[in-house]
Amino acid sequence: MTDVLNWGLSGPATLIALVIGYLFGSIPFGIVVTKLSGGPDLRSIGSGNIGATNVLRTGSKKLAAATLIGDMLKGTAAVLVGARFLGGPEAALAAGFGAFLGHLFPVWLGFKGGKGVATYLGVLIGVKLPVALVFAAVWLGIAGIWRYSSLAALVASLLTPLLLWLWAGMPQAALVMAVLTLLLWIMHRGNIARLAAGTEGKIGQKG
Repeated sequence: MTDVLNWGLSGPATLIALVIGYLFGSIPFGIVVTKLSGGPDLRSIGSGNIGATNVLRTGSKKLAAATLIGDMLKGTAAVLVGARFLGGPEAALAAGFGAFLGHLFPVWLGFKGGKGVATYLGVLIGVKLPVALVFAAVWLGIAGIWRYSSLAALVASLLTPLLLWLWAGMPQAALVMAVLTLLLWIMHRGNIARLAAGTEGKIGQKG
């Protein structure tokens, strides 16, 4: 993907990219894989979230990994489809933004979705792989030490727009990812409160 975006998309093209990205992002892989495996409704256990961290609370690492991969790749796929078929880099960002919104607010689940970390990473993979690798490394490092998935995601997401702007030289992509970071933090407001109170659940903890 080119590193300098000119924001040349027309309104209709942007809307098409957003809608297609949204449809990608709204696929609830966590619910799909748990139901196919004969497990409970994911929304009835743990945090009630549809993401991989809550799937892990079912005790199945395989299902959690499948959910993580699915939620991540739907973000990457949206970006790549936007870049290849919908108008290039600008459409890629619009589709990635739509995919993130689709995961957070899927129409199929009454607009009650996940918190977006895996899809955020998937979008970032499509936008700039080296920055995505840094995100993953930071996430793994913090999660490995403190065992808080939310804390790892919050810190890694804060670094992402800065890396895109200052290291990758992609100011427009940095702006889009900054908006996604803000949304990600908003979706994690409950986690932030629990982290401050010392009551946040740790990775692998059944709830």
